[in-house]
Amino acid sequence: MLPNLFEKVRAELQEQIRTAPAVCLTTDCWTSNTTTSYMSVTCHYITDFKLRSNLLDCFVVAESHTSQNLAQELSRVAKEWGIQDKIAACVTDNASNIVKAVNDILKWNHVRCFAHLLNLTVRSSVHQTEIQALILKVKSIAEYVRRSTVASAKLREMQLQMGQVQLRMKQDVATRWNSTYFMMQRAIEIKEPLVSTMALLNPLLPALTPEEWDITKEVCDILKPFEEVTVEMSSERFVTGSKAILMARGLQRIVAHRQRNPSTHEPVKGMVNFLAADLEKRFGQIERVRVLAEATLLDPRFKKHAFVIERNAEETVSRVVGAATHAATPTLPSTEEEEEEEGGITVNPPSEPVPQFWADFEERVTTLRPGVQNPSTGAMLEIKGFLAEPLIPRKADPLEWWRVRALRFKPRAAWSPLIGRSPEHV
Repeated sequence: MLPNLFEKVRAELQEQIRTAPAVCLTTDCWTSNTTTSYMSVTCHYITDFKLRSNLLDCFVVAESHTSQNLAQELSRVAKEWGIQDKIAACVTDNASNIVKAVNDILKWNHVRCFAHLLNLTVRSSVHQTEIQALILKVKSIAEYVRRSTVASAKLREMQLQMGQVQLRMKQDVATRWNSTYFMMQRAIEIKEPLVSTMALLNPLLPALTPEEWDITKEVCDILKPFEEVTVEMSSERFVTGSKAILMARGLQRIVAHRQRNPSTHEPVKGMVNFLAADLEKRFGQIERVRVLAEATLLDPRFKKHAFVIERNAEETVSRVVGAATHAATPTLPSTEEEEEEEGGITVNPPSEPVPQFWADFEERVTTLRPGVQNPSTGAMLEIKGFLAEPLIPRKADPLEWWRVRALRFKPRAAWSPLIGRSPEHV
């Protein structure tokens, strides 16, 4: 019974994906607690102006994770689902084997995972020597309190005495930078009862100095925007790729502001400078990532306003116009078609001599008639009309905006693959 149901649902899903003009794939590899290696492939696409995501396959990778083997698996999944010719982008982490598989072997448009790059940036910044030493001190306290039933009970008791909500210490996980942020933030939240608990129990652990508490607070303040961006990208109900440029530039501005208003603590200065340099290294050219730039431009929440460099915005406009022009089929109206003008007005057929006194006027207005407008001009007018529309609220659904205006913007058939290039967690 279940196999039959599986095949039925699979067939329905294949038909649904078949109607999408373009798809985006996200793929990841991981190892289970039993050391079994897995790989997943998820498909993101737009149908009826709704963003949809479906897991296409999740399987054991028995072979070594070479680029060739990973490319073969991705190609197999794409062929099984009939999407090999409409993959607008494939999103992966930063591992060299999967990047080579997508870029060099499959020749797909590759996009590095935004959240993964952000994770690498923050993890590297907090692992600087001076900041790392502070984190290790906080971590040792967190481990002690969580491991000791006596310490946990005493912490709850002290929180109760001080009229505070009873909160547990949090512990970081090596692979998730935000777990370090949560651990340090929780230590700040329960600082007074925590300090009292450690003083009463007097474990053989180094206590944080007043300066180290100040540094911990500053580090949390610096990392808070990074956590907010991570949550924003992960919880987005609509398209997400169009937010990547805006988020990256926003973080760069925040860090630059910190550099202009430096901390009095040297470890914090070093962390901020590292963040600025690493953000530039990983996201400095993000406006030139075509798939993200085009998705951003066509998002009615952002358009050209998300770009910091005007040239990048204008180049993106040109590419979108080019895509719309290429998709349009240029057709010259026949003599009979020209005779049927809007409002019942008849245009002189070409074979009929034009009186000399009309010749100058005819020459000047011929190119203004809709019937002889070339595709490039039409596409440019459409994109200009779109850009002239007011921005919609950032929490609004951009796809709903496009649905309502589907009849107005005629090159939508050419633009729809670009709009669809907004994969989750880009």
